[in-house]
Amino acid sequence: MQDIDINALNTQVLWAAFALATLFGVIAQRSHFCTMGAVSDIVNMGDWSRMRMWAMAAGVVMLGFNGMVALGWVEASKTAYAAPRLLWLSSIVGGLMFGFGMVLASGCGSKTLVRIGAGNLKSVAVFFVMGVAAFATMKGITAVLRVETLEKVAVNLATGQDLPSLLAAPLGLAKTQAAAWLGGLIGGGLLVWAVWKPEGRSLDALLGGLGCGLAVAGIWWVSGKLGHVAEDPNTLQEVFVGSVNRERIEGMSFVAPIAYSLDWLMFFSDKSKVLTIAIVNTLGVIVGAGAWALVSKSFRWEGFRGVEDTANHLVGAIFMGVGGVVALGCTVGQGLSGLSTLSVGSFIALASIMGGAVLALRFQIWRVERSA
Repeated sequence: MQDIDINALNTQVLWAAFALATLFGVIAQRSHFCTMGAVSDIVNMGDWSRMRMWAMAAGVVMLGFNGMVALGWVEASKTAYAAPRLLWLSSIVGGLMFGFGMVLASGCGSKTLVRIGAGNLKSVAVFFVMGVAAFATMKGITAVLRVETLEKVAVNLATGQDLPSLLAAPLGLAKTQAAAWLGGLIGGGLLVWAVWKPEGRSLDALLGGLGCGLAVAGIWWVSGKLGHVAEDPNTLQEVFVGSVNRERIEGMSFVAPIAYSLDWLMFFSDKSKVLTIAIVNTLGVIVGAGAWALVSKSFRWEGFRGVEDTANHLVGAIFMGVGGVVALGCTVGQGLSGLSTLSVGSFIALASIMGGAVLALRFQIWRVERSA
């Protein structure tokens, strides 16, 4: 067995992840890539431009991930999204909470980081409140409630919950072949739909869709291929260097990673608190968005408009922190990374997030009309 310098590889993995996250931040700030904004544009104006951008990004990640599966570089079963236990109720409840919360908080987890980089102090408050709520839902008081209620409702499958695992045998294909075909059909279909209308072929749409999609797909490669060690010389076990859970491939996500980032900052002197892909992704998006905001002269300080605005953002942050953990991800975690694995749970969570966002937008419209 070839000797591997785990520490050197870990450094390489973290820098590569940071670079991709910084790129994501730059592109998201430049192109206004935002899932909540995409849903809001449709509900309020009937404008599908940003949704086509988002669909393009989802298609790119799906093609990238399943292409890597076909090449034998990664496996869906080694991600957090394709477990045999389908937590369908958690996906629905958590997704609805997250979707509703991201509207109240003016953006999802990734948009919160982008807005921090651009000088938005409201998003700084959302960052801290969402991180605390997420950590409590992973290990604290709401974690107990989550485990004792929602997670008791599940479907136990004979295979992983990703479509290639479920459909490989009925289709008479190997899982890698099923991933290639299904990922190609669904991902390719998303790309075709994205560019079908002229608004999907604009510079911003192409930049945001292709750029953000490639950055998220790149994180899968960094964690699953670059950081993969078949046999750790210290433990003699397979590991994915740089991942929070070294037994799993790390995808880009922004709820639990914000909680991990707060934990790392607060307990920095504790040598057991080390940098991971999740943490450098969080930092990278802020740095990238901030860099572009400064270069483009769009950086500006922005605070709360009043008590109601403050309350909306704080409540939204709590909903996102709790809902994102319950649903196992956010609009990037479940919506791009999870969806690319073709996980049934990710499809359910994404639909619920979108539904929650529509409910919140309708609620806001009702409040405006009522006050008028």
